[in-house]
Amino acid sequence: MNFVFLADPLSTFDFPTDTTFICMVESANRGHTVFFLPDGGISLKDGKVFFRVTRVIPQLLEKQMSACGFVVAEKDSMILSEDEVDALFIRTNPPFDAAYLMNTWLLDRLPKRIPIINSPEGIRTVNEKIWATQFTSIIPRTLVTRHEEDFLNFLEEEKDIVLKPTDGYGGKSVFRIRAGETNQNVIFETMSQTGKKEVILQSYLPEAEVGDKRILLLNGEPLEALLRVHPATDHRNNLGVGGHAEPTEITTEDEKIIEVLKPELRRLGLYFVGIDVIGGKLIEVNVTSPTCLQAMNHLYGEKLEVEVIDFVETLVERFNWNGNDAQN
Repeated sequence: MNFVFLADPLSTFDFPTDTTFICMVESANRGHTVFFLPDGGISLKDGKVFFRVTRVIPQLLEKQMSACGFVVAEKDSMILSEDEVDALFIRTNPPFDAAYLMNTWLLDRLPKRIPIINSPEGIRTVNEKIWATQFTSIIPRTLVTRHEEDFLNFLEEEKDIVLKPTDGYGGKSVFRIRAGETNQNVIFETMSQTGKKEVILQSYLPEAEVGDKRILLLNGEPLEALLRVHPATDHRNNLGVGGHAEPTEITTEDEKIIEVLKPELRRLGLYFVGIDVIGGKLIEVNVTSPTCLQAMNHLYGEKLEVEVIDFVETLVERFNWNGNDAQN
């Protein structure tokens, strides 16, 4: 099969941690042909989608992680038509900007027989911060606003809150604010661009001191979980800002959250998703390029990419049989 990965430049891959890379490795190990599709590599002509891709052979050397990487099978890029594609992975990192949106529009034109992980429509629908606000019973108290009066009232009510941009990622620009702090107004003014842009506010959960849990879901079912723990000098638990991973378990509370999300994720074609949970409360739903699969492998001695590619192969068969996704 021909698997196409829309991803950030190959030079940016961190091989020992990158989820996209390990899924490419597993695909190649099974004999699938792996193509790298850069941003801007999608064209639409006469109603057909074409890709400017590079065929790559990903290599994983277990005992020499620094030697991992790609062999470029053909030096020059090649044109691949939609007729030659069996599955496509959208793995470009956020932010979900104009270029990301354009890619989803173009990929909408692919024939229904080609599974896309994750669905362009699903990615457009699910803002990773705001979409979860509909599930009020499983999230912390939340406010989305650009108005300073709303912010000050919420802070007075909650006393201790987290403020973050609605389009942020990787722990960037996440602030913890306590009522009465002298910088509370300037943080809101800066992040809301003086009332021109919405921000998201949530009550601070004390369990965040222990860490936040990343759970990877495959077709709505839990794949594995880990706990991200912040360094002593930072309140943020994200691995990209200095946090580290520890083993954890999926609790009954986590399972309740997953059961709420599962039918919606399946309906939207969001097959590979990462959710963030603190103290039994859902914080975010990550659909653009969820990570931590390799970190989970290292913690538990697993090869979770096997399950991911198993599922994608099943999707290819199902889509070819039905011409569309049967969902269940």
